[in-house]
Amino acid sequence: MEYRTYEPCDDLSALIKCYWSLEGPAAERPERQTIVPDGCMEMIFHYGDAYRQHMDTGDSIIQPLCFVIGQLTRPLEIEPTGRTGIFSVRFLPHGFFPFTSVPLRTMENTAIPLEELFGPSGREFGQRVIAAGSTMERIRMTEQFLLQQLTDQVTIDRIVASTVGTIMTVNGTMSVAELSDRSKVSRRQLERRFASVIGLSPKQLSKTVRLQAALTMVLSGTSPNLTAVAHESEYFDQAHFAKDFKELTGVTPKEFYGNNVQLSSLFYGPE
Repeated sequence: MEYRTYEPCDDLSALIKCYWSLEGPAAERPERQTIVPDGCMEMIFHYGDAYRQHMDTGDSIIQPLCFVIGQLTRPLEIEPTGRTGIFSVRFLPHGFFPFTSVPLRTMENTAIPLEELFGPSGREFGQRVIAAGSTMERIRMTEQFLLQQLTDQVTIDRIVASTVGTIMTVNGTMSVAELSDRSKVSRRQLERRFASVIGLSPKQLSKTVRLQAALTMVLSGTSPNLTAVAHESEYFDQAHFAKDFKELTGVTPKEFYGNNVQLSSLFYGPE
């Protein structure tokens, strides 16, 4: 698989973390891959074959070719059905809010086709992106479309954006009370703003960011053992670490090591 990332233009850099593409041939024996929540919504285009999404019920569905995936609060298992060709917009945690009137909480753990979000123009946009001949052309089309969705009245919630920056800087280790004090708004107000603008609570985003930092240590081998990872990530104890790890990856830390779970850098979102 060939995975590449690209920077957004200046006009969208306050909302978009990066673009990425993934290409690869069809596998003789496709393997399930686990997407771990990272606090970022994504707009995904399958210009290769579609992916199968496995549900908690044991059933599976074929994902739409063009969709936005809402905030993940649990691991998502997917599997290629043939040749992989994916282009995606990875929004910042607060980045998709200005582009939709749909309450973000209702999109949680769900793939929403572009047509449902943007009407006929969304369907046409998706078709053009899929038919494009290069990633740079897809980026150009996407930026043109997204900039058209913005108006002069769109403003970024600076308190939310600043608090997200703090959470990222401290790798999710600051309590909600401390975040509230720093932002100079009440805890309840901060939680309401996060629910509206991000689709997650400050506690949920912090948990996700902290687990992402721990996963980076696990996968990079920079810490000698799981106890060290838990300590360096400032978990209360090993049980706390194991609980969050299982909730967001679907396996315990020991199961992760023992089974060599498929978790590429793409799916734990290091960018």
